[in-house]
Amino acid sequence: MSSSLSITSAVPDPALLDLPWDLPLEIWPDETIAALPKGISRHLVRFVHLEGYIVAVKETTAELARREYELLRTLQRLEVPCVEPVAVVTGRVADDGEELAPALVTRHLKFSLPYRALYSQALRPDTATRLVDALALLLARLHLVGFYWGDVSLSNTLFRRDAGAFAAYLVDAETGKLYEGGLSNGQRENDLEVARINIAGELLDLQSGGRLDEAVDPVEIADGIVAAYRSLWRELTASETFPQSERWRIRERVERLNELGFDIEEMSIRTADGGTQVRIQPKVVDAGHHSRRLLRLTGLDAGENQARRLLNDLDSYRAMRGKSDEDEEMVAHEWLVSVFEPVVRSIPRELRGKLEPAEVFHQLLDHRWYLSQEQKRNVPLAEALTSYVDTVLRHRRDEVTVVGPQTSAITLPVAVVDDGEEDWRDKV
Repeated sequence: MSSSLSITSAVPDPALLDLPWDLPLEIWPDETIAALPKGISRHLVRFVHLEGYIVAVKETTAELARREYELLRTLQRLEVPCVEPVAVVTGRVADDGEELAPALVTRHLKFSLPYRALYSQALRPDTATRLVDALALLLARLHLVGFYWGDVSLSNTLFRRDAGAFAAYLVDAETGKLYEGGLSNGQRENDLEVARINIAGELLDLQSGGRLDEAVDPVEIADGIVAAYRSLWRELTASETFPQSERWRIRERVERLNELGFDIEEMSIRTADGGTQVRIQPKVVDAGHHSRRLLRLTGLDAGENQARRLLNDLDSYRAMRGKSDEDEEMVAHEWLVSVFEPVVRSIPRELRGKLEPAEVFHQLLDHRWYLSQEQKRNVPLAEALTSYVDTVLRHRRDEVTVVGPQTSAITLPVAVVDDGEEDWRDKV
C-alpha cells in the first residue's frame, strides 16, 4: 500500500486499510466483491465486503468525492433519506507507480433495491406508480431543506419496501447543491423536468428490453411524478383562507400533514377582513411523524408507512383490551413484548434476511386479514403466522443484502410449543 494513501472519514474504520486500494476498482479480487444489484452510474461502482457490513466504492475525482461526501453528511444531519457516507480515499497509487482514481465510500443501505431489481419479469403499472410516488416525496423533502438535486432519476435512488409502498433514498448527490435560502420556483421546476425526462427514458429502456408490463405507459408514469410532487408541495406549503367560523379546518390541515408523515414546526394564523376570515400558513418541519412516534413509544425504527401500520395495530390492541385510558407508553411496551417481539422471534432464523421485521409484521397483518375474509372467521395470529411463513415468506428472495434468483424451498410448518398456558397469539 502506498504511503501517500489518505482516508478521510468522520468515524474511521481500520478495515478500510485492508482493501486493495493499489488496484483499479474494476480488477479487485472476487473475494472482496459483494454480489449486489446496482443501478446505472456514470462512474464505476462496486459493492465491497467490509468487516460486518457492505460498502459501495465509487471511483471519481478528488474534488467530486469530497464534495459529495460533505453533501451526504449534511443531508443526514437534516434527516433526509440518503445513503451514509463512510470515507473519501485519495492518494491511490498502483505498484507500477500509476496514479489511480480517488474513491467515495458509502455504506450499503440494508433491504434496499435499485428500481431494476424491483421486478421479476416485468415491472407492473402499480409498482411503477409507487416508485414514482416515493421519488416525488423524496424530491419534496429535498426541496424543503433547500437541496437542488440536478439529476433526479430512478437510477440515482434506492427503494425500500414500506408497508405496501416504497421509501426512496438519495444515492448520488454528485450534481446536487444546498441553498441556505431555499430554492426558487425555477430551480424546483427544473428538477421536476429533469425527473420527468429521466424517468421516461429509464422506463422506455425497460420497455425496449421487454421488462415492462404492456399496460405501463412510460410517458404517463413519468408525468405522474409532476402531478404527485405538485399535489404534495401544495399541501406542505400553500396558505389557506377560510371563514372564522370554520376554525376546525386548522386542525384538519394539521391532521392531513400528519397523515402524510410530516410534523408542523410552527403555524402562522392571521385574521383578515375585520376578523371574519382566517388565513393559515404552515411551516413544515420534516417527514417522519409516525416513525418518530413509534420510536418514542417502542424504540422500533421503521419506515413511515410501516410505523403507521404498527401504530394502528397498537391502537387496536389498546382498544380491544380496554386500555385506551391507560398510559400510552406503558401499553406500547406491553404490546411490544407480548405481540411484536414474539412474532419476530417466531420467524425461522434462516428466513430473517428476507424482509425487515417491521415489513414482516405488516405483511403478516395483511395475510391474516385475507385469511379471515376468505374463511369468514377471525383467524388467530398464530395460525396466520404459520400460513404466512409457509406460503409467502419462504418463497421471497432475500433483501437484506444479496438479491439473486428465487430458489426452491422445502415448506415446513412453524412449530408452536404447547406448554399448557394460553398462547399470546390467540389474544391478538
